[in-house]
Amino acid sequence: QAQLVQSGGGLVQPGGSLRLSCTASGFSLGDYAIGWFREAPGKERERLSCTSYTDDTTYADSVKGRFSIVRDNAKETVYLQMNSLNSEDTAVYFCSATFLGNVCNLIDYWGQGNQVTVSA
Repeated sequence: QAQLVQSGGGLVQPGGSLRLSCTASGFSLGDYAIGWFREAPGKERERLSCTSYTDDTTYADSVKGRFSIVRDNAKETVYLQMNSLNSEDTAVYFCSATFLGNVCNLIDYWGQGNQVTVSA
């Protein structure tokens, strides 16, 4: 069964860092655009980044300069490195995959989500 499996997340103090992983199972991640999204309580889902299948990455203004993406096609995994976290980053984080995508819409697969909580 083709799916995206996420790992990472948890509780981190303000100013801290965290890394999320998104691993493809049953398909080749290199053929897909990978997006990272988050949902905070009472807010709409926000797209944080999109890495096209040609490996071009764009970031939302809210995370630009703090979050970064690393794609490791050999491990079928994309990493979301999050630095300088603050309470507004508290949310459930999701990765997505879009076949041969240059933008992260028309999602083919979603990860299961990881809770990230930033609190002292």
